Amino acid sequence: MKIAVGLSGGVDSAVAALLLIEAGHEVIGVTMRLWDGPSETKDHGHGGACYGPGEDSDVEDCRRICSSLGIPLHEINCAEQYRSIVLEYLKQEYRSGKTPNPCVRCNHMVKFGLLPLFLKKSGVGFDRFSTGHYARIFHDTKTGRNYLQKAADEKKDQSYFLYRLDQDQLSSILFPLGELTKQQVRQIAHDHKLPVSEKPESQDFYEGELTDLIGCRPEPGIIRNTSGEVLGSHDGIWNYTIGQRKGLKLTNKEPLYVVKMNASRNELIVGTREELVSGGLVAGELTSATYEMKERVIAKIRSSHLGALCHTVRREDKIEVLFDTPQNAITPGQAVVFYDDTLVVGGGTIESSRPVTQ
Repeated sequence: MKIAVGLSGGVDSAVAALLLIEAGHEVIGVTMRLWDGPSETKDHGHGGACYGPGEDSDVEDCRRICSSLGIPLHEINCAEQYRSIVLEYLKQEYRSGKTPNPCVRCNHMVKFGLLPLFLKKSGVGFDRFSTGHYARIFHDTKTGRNYLQKAADEKKDQSYFLYRLDQDQLSSILFPLGELTKQQVRQIAHDHKLPVSEKPESQDFYEGELTDLIGCRPEPGIIRNTSGEVLGSHDGIWNYTIGQRKGLKLTNKEPLYVVKMNASRNELIVGTREELVSGGLVAGELTSATYEMKERVIAKIRSSHLGALCHTVRREDKIEVLFDTPQNAITPGQAVVFYDDTLVVGGGTIESSRPVTQ
């Protein structure tokens, strides 16, 4: 097969390309151009982030990878689309008091959406699209349905960030690293003397200040406790997320955390650690698979969450999730992803939390 591999300039996508070549496939590399910020900042570097002024360095690493593997590299400029699809979404969500997940949106709509589409529109044909993500795809021969599946290495599993991939996308994707550990990937890169074998992995989608992206001026507002008492002030709710303690600058007998954000009144509500705990949540923007999944599943409410057993009730275009055990810091704007053992069976965007019922 002819396979296009999405390259980031890092070790994972480089090894994915190598493994596909060794499997006998015809491989081509493709990378996205996303940065359209001020030209005078382009040489400042960005510490390994996906989006930032150091993009040229990553593209150069992609060229070095392709040169060492003897494959062509295609560069696709997706900056305009990335700005409208991902960055504008970030602005809207943060300004409304939510904490968005840009990687989920980028993966579904840009990396696995526009990038392979634009590559084909440029006249480059291929049979499958591949990346260096740690995930697997399970094909159910009985139903003909494809399921996203956790990677063998659960510490590196990235299925949470990929849960919105649809059937068309899953049918045309390959994840060569799905059965490997990060240590094995590093060893393969080292053994084959890939030029990025020691390159650190990216830590975030953007290395700079959040205010650079959302373009918000300070908007002073009130900080209250759950009883309504005014405790202090803040410079903008977009600087905070549920569960945050740092930056509140409050004096109290016990630690206080952000438990709610009231965007319409520009207020932060803070409370104790116990007041961060919720019994459930309501989610919208559901994937089509969510409507078909069973009522008892495991739900992950953030990428680092281990997952918790829950009961789900579908209510038209929403889903209500009731956890067996109360969960900490459920955050509107984040994804909730549902699993049946290792298979992703649905997901959506958290809209609100639900109190613990007695």
